Amino acid sequence: MANTSLHFKTNYAVSSKIEPFYKGGKVQISKDEKHIFCTCGSRVNVLEISTGKIVHSVEHDDQEDITSFALSCDDELLVTASRALLLKQWDWRQAQCTRSWRAIHTVPVASMTFDSTSTLLATGGCDGTIKIWDVVKQYCTHNLKGSSGVVHLVQFHPDISRLQLFSSSLDCGIRLWDLRSSQCVCVLQSHYSTVTSLCFSPDGGTMVSSGRDKICTVWDLKTQKAKRTVPVYEAVEGVVLLPENQDFSQIGVKSKDLHFITAGSKGVLRVWEASTARCVYTQTLASTLTPVSGEEVEERDDDPRSLTHLLHLPTSSRLAAVTAEHNIMLYQLPGLTTQQQFVGYSDEVLDVKFLGKGDSHIVVATNSCQLKVFELLTNSCQILYGHTDTVLSLDVFKKGSLFASCAKDRSVRVWQMDSNSGQVSCVAQGCSHANAVGSITCSRMKASFIVSGSQDCTVKVWDLPADLSTAGAEIHQLTARATEKAHDKDVNSVAVSPNDKLLASGSQDRTAKLWSLAGEGNVGLLGVFRGHRRGVWAVCFSPVDQVLATSSADGTTKLWSLQDFSCLKTFEGHDASVLKVIFVSRGTQLLTSGSDGLVKLWTIKTNECVKTLDAHQDKVWGLHASRKDDKMATGSADSNITVWVDVTEVELAEEQAKQEDQILKQQELSNLLHEKKYLKALGLAILLDQPHTVLTVIKAIRQGEDRRELLEKTLLKLRVDQKESLLRYCVVWNTNARNCQDAQAVLQVLLTHLPPEELLQYQGARAHLEGLIPYTERHMQRIGNLLQASMFLNYMWQKMRVAGAPSSMGQDEEMDTTPLAKPFFMIDKEKGKDSGEEKRDTGNDSDSGQDEDPKCPAEEEEEDNDDEVSVTKKASTTNARLENGESTKTNGNRRSENEESSEEEDMEEDDQTKAMRRLPVSSAPQCQTLAS
Repeated sequence: MANTSLHFKTNYAVSSKIEPFYKGGKVQISKDEKHIFCTCGSRVNVLEISTGKIVHSVEHDDQEDITSFALSCDDELLVTASRALLLKQWDWRQAQCTRSWRAIHTVPVASMTFDSTSTLLATGGCDGTIKIWDVVKQYCTHNLKGSSGVVHLVQFHPDISRLQLFSSSLDCGIRLWDLRSSQCVCVLQSHYSTVTSLCFSPDGGTMVSSGRDKICTVWDLKTQKAKRTVPVYEAVEGVVLLPENQDFSQIGVKSKDLHFITAGSKGVLRVWEASTARCVYTQTLASTLTPVSGEEVEERDDDPRSLTHLLHLPTSSRLAAVTAEHNIMLYQLPGLTTQQQFVGYSDEVLDVKFLGKGDSHIVVATNSCQLKVFELLTNSCQILYGHTDTVLSLDVFKKGSLFASCAKDRSVRVWQMDSNSGQVSCVAQGCSHANAVGSITCSRMKASFIVSGSQDCTVKVWDLPADLSTAGAEIHQLTARATEKAHDKDVNSVAVSPNDKLLASGSQDRTAKLWSLAGEGNVGLLGVFRGHRRGVWAVCFSPVDQVLATSSADGTTKLWSLQDFSCLKTFEGHDASVLKVIFVSRGTQLLTSGSDGLVKLWTIKTNECVKTLDAHQDKVWGLHASRKDDKMATGSADSNITVWVDVTEVELAEEQAKQEDQILKQQELSNLLHEKKYLKALGLAILLDQPHTVLTVIKAIRQGEDRRELLEKTLLKLRVDQKESLLRYCVVWNTNARNCQDAQAVLQVLLTHLPPEELLQYQGARAHLEGLIPYTERHMQRIGNLLQASMFLNYMWQKMRVAGAPSSMGQDEEMDTTPLAKPFFMIDKEKGKDSGEEKRDTGNDSDSGQDEDPKCPAEEEEEDNDDEVSVTKKASTTNARLENGESTKTNGNRRSENEESSEEEDMEEDDQTKAMRRLPVSSAPQCQTLAS
């Protein structure tokens, strides 16, 4: 099945993420109009408007929810308040808390605002009090009491010279506070429900207030009385005054009188003339639903399009509106055209598909009746209205500009993206299912039909009109060409084969079925795939082979033959339901996603999992590969959408480049060693981070003349970081007896010439030095044992040489006690020829020879060497010569010398002689050569 010439994918890396950044609460835009500040649980996120990315985020250490925040007018200070009654001041660009203090409020802070000088901060609490803080001198300046209930609105007068503060609480009045006297000057009474917003005229003499009592009031602040009450027929959440001396004729402004814009429960922006209390313009929603205008649309409390905030961006002449579904929309004045849309919270993501030319967009179905189309470059979003209940599934046609959706409202819809503007509109819809439509698939060769699977256990084939691409504003009504009761339970997935002739369906009844689409007007059953122990979640055709892949709630993925409907392979690895399966790498690999939040990459030929991506924290419902097969998208119940890029080619290229670089550096290192440029060679070896290569350089340095001075000169010229690496390498070398001398030579230089204070500055120096001690002690013990053994051998050789010397040797002639430069002794393994006394002597001293160096050359000699003579045989020969009277005088002289020595020396000599008698040695000629 696999194409052997194809490079298999090995890994994916995160390219971009679309994650929740706003879950309700306050929204504020920086004065430079580059960032949007909004609350998301225990964090305040900072969204960059140009890219749609979260660039900064601040969070309280206690992870308590943030109840309110305020950004200073100079964009320098951010102050947050949490349920723990703490106020924190932040350097938000560095995400660092610069100051923290206890709020004097007894209950959480509900509202906050800065004055125009960024010096005073007002906090309104749920305890009915208002505190004024000097954030520069860091003390509380005012404690204003008198409000009833939660103070949900505080706002300074824009003219700071007036030192006035406005507030509103549950009594629906607007209190005006004089900060000079800390007294409430008056209470402006007009509203009968919560006051939601205040805005001021440029001269500061007029104020407009909005409320949920469906009215807006124009106030004269000089007389402190209402000039006009404007009924707006909707609960108003935000009001903005239109700037003077600008042309707003596109939105119905014909006079120079005061005009303001309202945002409320109807989800549209409306322009009002204050002097006549008349609505001069109503925004038309860009959706497939009937435009909302006037009083004709029934108002719903839970309307997802209702607006909760309205903000003015004077520099760029834009408006920002926030919806109840946590979407932030930017409109350009004077035409109120939609410029950007950001989705703050997507809830549970049910499906994702790449869309547009070059897969530049991604369409997302969330736990909502709306569809969201994101531009991947900027994260800007189009919100598509059309379905009236939760959208459950999506599929895209081959060219990528046309896609289909299905929903719980029992309908299917076809959408088209304009290739020039990128705008998406609904071009066709159909509705004949008796229950929720849970799956949909598109024809593969051309946009000729769609197939839907429903909870009513049926599949339907819908033919598309030929002129669909030129439908314009007309929405085609689709009728089902064929309807077939496919399964006994819900149909979870449907898929069309690459040649448009076959249809596969997977159901909750644990089976998958293969259908023929070749016939006119009907769907013919070809076979049933049985083997899953639980419901089948997804089916997918191979793009190259006659194979079908299925994934199930039993945690397995199976490959089936379309010829005999037998199971070819089973892939097991997920700990829970496998929700999606797709083919990648031209049908040679599989991608699966599951309820465990994992995405797995499988190679079909080897039946192994190549990579497991810990993609999400919850069920991964959405999984789709781009048409170029170079990236994939995942969507999860954790509200995150992730775009992954295939990094296999990148990793292969990096690995190849790394290997080539290693070869070049190795060649350069060889040249440096040949030229005896040891300092550069050592630096290059350390740069490669190869301890064995560094050891090779050290050995080369120690092989030359004046090796000690050369090693010292080279090492002391290294940088501190290079010496640090060298110390780390010494710990490794010192564990091996073959390399310990090189390690000790380097350590001698470092410990001799570097002060302890500098050594202890090295990273992990204490651990390295502690690791050197036990192995160094072991090496010293081994060398001591070796030296002792060589002294014994040298002593015995001298004794044997004296015994065989001419009689003319003087009694006072001193014996050469110089140790052999290279001890050479053998272990004689020959048995059975020694006398009984010699055997007893050997048996009584069982541990002789145990301290010998295991790497001694004597152990490597074969025991059948004819030239080897044991010490025992040598002693026997000497006794025979003594009996013949050949060395009587010499022996007597030696005895006289021994008698003159101390008793202790005699005992030591006897013990050493006995020990050495058990050590087989080489023949006399060999010993004479070594001694010379």
